[in-house]
Amino acid sequence: MDSSDEKVVAVIMVGGPTKGTRFRPLSFNTPKPLFPLAGQAMVHHPISACKRIPNLAQIFLIGFYEEREFALYVSSISNELKVPIRYLKEDKPHGSAGALYYFRDMILEDSPSHIFLLNCDVCCSFPLPDMLEAHKRYGGMGTLLVIKVSAESAHQFGELVADPVTNELLHYTEKPETFVSDLINCGVYVFTSEIFTAIQDVSIHREGRANLGCVSSFEALQSATSRSLPTDFVRLDQDILSPLAGKKQLYTYETMDFWEQIKTPGMSLKCSALYLAQFRLTSPHLLAGGDGTKSATISGDVFIHPSAKVHPTAKIGPNVSISANVRVGAGVRLISCIILDDVEIKENAVVMHSIVGWKSSIGRWSRVQGEGDYNAKLGVTILGEAVTVEDEVVVINSIVLPNKTLNVSVQEEIIL
Repeated sequence: MDSSDEKVVAVIMVGGPTKGTRFRPLSFNTPKPLFPLAGQAMVHHPISACKRIPNLAQIFLIGFYEEREFALYVSSISNELKVPIRYLKEDKPHGSAGALYYFRDMILEDSPSHIFLLNCDVCCSFPLPDMLEAHKRYGGMGTLLVIKVSAESAHQFGELVADPVTNELLHYTEKPETFVSDLINCGVYVFTSEIFTAIQDVSIHREGRANLGCVSSFEALQSATSRSLPTDFVRLDQDILSPLAGKKQLYTYETMDFWEQIKTPGMSLKCSALYLAQFRLTSPHLLAGGDGTKSATISGDVFIHPSAKVHPTAKIGPNVSISANVRVGAGVRLISCIILDDVEIKENAVVMHSIVGWKSSIGRWSRVQGEGDYNAKLGVTILGEAVTVEDEVVVINSIVLPNKTLNVSVQEEIIL
């Protein structure tokens, strides 16, 4: 097949309402993949990265959310990017590899030569075209995006060993108890269609073993965790990557850019900052500017939705994202925060290291602030939907659930 005729499809795993529990209270009424980072839905960033892949035929989103929750978004983003996008709802958990196999007929309907697989809760520059070129050079079945991290944090992820010359994946282990390597799996992959045969082999092997009913004590030890799994539940890491490592089928592509996992609201604030910084290179037109004469004073990377009304005496930035229909009053100071739709911030209020939920209101001379530790439970202050902070109230390092009114100051509290 001529390379210009080769088609590529992309699959983005978006999870489901039972998965994003650590993202509460921000995921109560909005699916986590649609939560805005740098003014755009979390899933928008991998989708727009897929748009840069040569010969992209289609993008699939796979998850457990009801189709109605994604219908409007999928329709608008598909029209905006001029690429077919479909949401596929799983009827039950299949594992990431199992989900790929479950929808194989739809994924393969364009006879793609390559299939990208991305996780929605990953924040990175998504160097997909470069990764595809490297994958073609390697000539294997699959290529993983990898990154070097500190030895102290590596155990939280899938650690791997790669050949320093050929980049072949030699060894893979998911969240090991002892240190293996400072190279970790980024949750971004490109495969040939042979991946479907590999997934099928896992299911057949598991089914055969279940039917046999007896295995050696060594094999029983090896398969203690997988033996009880349904035959159609196939994990990409333990069932595909680990067994195929060192067999000249899987390779790695190392990114030197940023990479984070978006598991908590605090990390979403950090990732919003990373995407805003990336806009300087990829989409400078999305960043706001202003010197305080006719519009607000802007410092650093800031996104302001066109429908937002910001008073010229306000000072905004760095790392601020302001969503639709927000009203920012005179003398307001915003630093490192995400302000969601329909929020009102009244005169001389200050918001720092915080996420302010939809339809919330912050009173005059009030202060909503976190210490800015993205990993700490209360390192970022979070106001849920429709929270009212009255005038001259201070909220520090706290999480406030939706529909609450605060008329006294709070510090390091969770307001239920």
